[in-house]
Amino acid sequence: MFALIHAWPTTLAAFLASAVEFVEALTVVLAVGIVRGWRGAIVGTVGALACLAAIVLVLGPVLTRLPLGPLQLAVGGLLVLFGMRWLRKAILRAAGVIPLHDEAAAFAKESAALRGAPPSRSTWDAVAVGTAFEITMLEGLEVVFIVVAMGAGGAGLLLPAAAGAMAALVVVVAVGIAVHGPLSSVPENALKFGVGVLLSGFGTFWVGEGIGLDWPGADLSIVGLCLGFLAVALAAVPLCRPRAARAA
Repeated sequence: MFALIHAWPTTLAAFLASAVEFVEALTVVLAVGIVRGWRGAIVGTVGALACLAAIVLVLGPVLTRLPLGPLQLAVGGLLVLFGMRWLRKAILRAAGVIPLHDEAAAFAKESAALRGAPPSRSTWDAVAVGTAFEITMLEGLEVVFIVVAMGAGGAGLLLPAAAGAMAALVVVVAVGIAVHGPLSSVPENALKFGVGVLLSGFGTFWVGEGIGLDWPGADLSIVGLCLGFLAVALAAVPLCRPRAARAA
């Protein structure tokens, strides 16, 4: 049985990271459905989700059979790089150096591009199916990486990581159906900030585990690491604001 202290943070990190990716995918799928028709949008999305599920089912169990120490070192390193990339972008957006992601603008841009595409001359709209499949695979592969990486960090963690991602998918789809439009009010940058902190904290912990480091407080060190990354990231935001002022 996996430790509960590992399971809940793993589920939460997978949920938040997956929610961000699914919100971005939902924007394009909605544009496809509204502009080109829901048949192609649903077929493309379901096809991509089936491929992603197959990747998790094949790759997840394989990774859990590898030696835990080297696996934690490799996966932890990748999680740190992945989390720091998200954290860097979130810091620059919070400081105003780069613009915030605008789901409404992305929806309008994608809708205009789809209207400009040639109409379908067959039963299946290849543009609709291909666009929905591509965006779901593109965003979904990042979800798969996070689920597999979080799941490979310890025995029994793949299930809570996958559960977090599935919960995010259900929530985003349900809200998308209710709103029937892009989820532009979702605080995406705050979510990316939080996910970057969690992934960096988990990754650093597993790198330490992989090299045999004896963490003070054992698993509770994850909380300290996440708080440390959060403090540094929050301190970096005002330091980056002069860059935004110079660029204005």
